[in-house]
Amino acid sequence: MSEEYVEENIAREQTQEATDKKCPACGGTVEFDPKSGGLSCPFCGSKYEIEAKKDDNEQTSAKEIDFNDAEARGNCDWGAKKKTIICKMCGAESIYDELDLSNECPYCGSNQVMEESDVDTLAPGGVCPFQVDKKTAGEKFKSWIKGKLFCPREAKEKAKPESFKGVYIPVWTFDADTVSPYTAQYGKERRVRNSKGETRTVIDWYTTSGTYRKFINDNLQIATKRYDTAILKSIQPFNTEENLLYKPEYITGFISERYSVGLDESWESAQLDIKNILKSGITSEVKSNHFTNHVRGVSFDTDYSNIKFKYLLLPIWISSFKYKDKIYNFMVNGQTGKVGGKTPISPLRVAVAVLIGLAVVAGLLYLYSR
Repeated sequence: MSEEYVEENIAREQTQEATDKKCPACGGTVEFDPKSGGLSCPFCGSKYEIEAKKDDNEQTSAKEIDFNDAEARGNCDWGAKKKTIICKMCGAESIYDELDLSNECPYCGSNQVMEESDVDTLAPGGVCPFQVDKKTAGEKFKSWIKGKLFCPREAKEKAKPESFKGVYIPVWTFDADTVSPYTAQYGKERRVRNSKGETRTVIDWYTTSGTYRKFINDNLQIATKRYDTAILKSIQPFNTEENLLYKPEYITGFISERYSVGLDESWESAQLDIKNILKSGITSEVKSNHFTNHVRGVSFDTDYSNIKFKYLLLPIWISSFKYKDKIYNFMVNGQTGKVGGKTPISPLRVAVAVLIGLAVVAGLLYLYSR
C-alpha cells in the first residue's frame, strides 16, 4: 500500500468526520451552540465541547500574518470539504459544507441558487464565534422594530425574527506601525480694539512641524460588498480580539460568506481610514502642544512598517422581507446583539405625528398668550 494512498485515505476520513458532525447519542446533525460555545444536537439536546485549537506557539487566536508573505496568502485549506453556492438573483457567494443543502439565498430570499464549480478561496485564520443565539437575536429585533413608531404595522408583521439566518461575514484586519512627518498651522486668539472702542477677536496663525507616530491595531475592513454599509456600521463594533483559531466546528450550522474584496484592495481602503485617524491624531497633538483650539492646513506623509493582517469571520444574524415590492434588510451583531436596519415609513403615521406636534405647539402658544 503506497504512502500516497494512506495519506489520501487519512485526509478523506478527517474530512468526513468534520463535515458529517453526527451526534453520538442519536445520529442527528449537530450545530454550533452560541450559549455553550460547543456543539449541540437540536434533536436530542446533547452537548459536546470543542477542543480549542492551538498553533505551534500554543496560541489560540488567529496569527497576524506578514502582509508581504505570499505563501500565507495562498492557504485555501478550510479544514473540511466546502462548496460555493451563488445566487442568480443578487450574486451572493456563500461557503457551505459539502454535504449541506440550500435552496434559499440568505441575503435576498431568492430560491434561485446554484452550486459553483470548484473555487479556491483563502481559508480564514480565525473566527469570532456566535455569542448571541437565534432566540435572543429575535427578541432584540422585536424590541428594536417595536420602537420604530413610523413603521407600518403590516411591515412589522412581515418582519418575523424566525426568519433570521446566521452568517459569518469575511473581514480583513490590519496592524501597522506608522511614522508621519507633518506640517500644520495653529491659531492664537487675541482681542483688538478699533478707533470706536469696539473689540473683536482675531486669530494669528503660526506654522509648526513634527513627527507623529502611532500603532494601528486591528483596522477592520469588511471583505464583501454585499451589505448596506450604513446598516453594517450601525451594528458595530465587533470585538476582533476575541477571535479563536479557525476550526470547522465553529461554523457548523451557519453559512460562511466567501470574501469578494481581496487583501490588496482592502489594504487600499484601510489606508484611507488610517489617514483620517492619523490626521485627527496630529490635529490633537498640535492643539495640545500649542494650547490652542485652532488648527488648519494639516499636511503629512506616512511610512508604514511591520504591516500584519488577519482574515477573520465575524458573526451576524440577517433577515429581510419584502414590503410594497421593496426589500428591507436587518442585521443583529452575533457578539453583542446590537440591531440595525431600515424600515419602511408610513406617511399616515408621519402626518398624524406632525398634526399632534402642531396641536401641542398651538396649545402652548394659546396658554402663553393668555
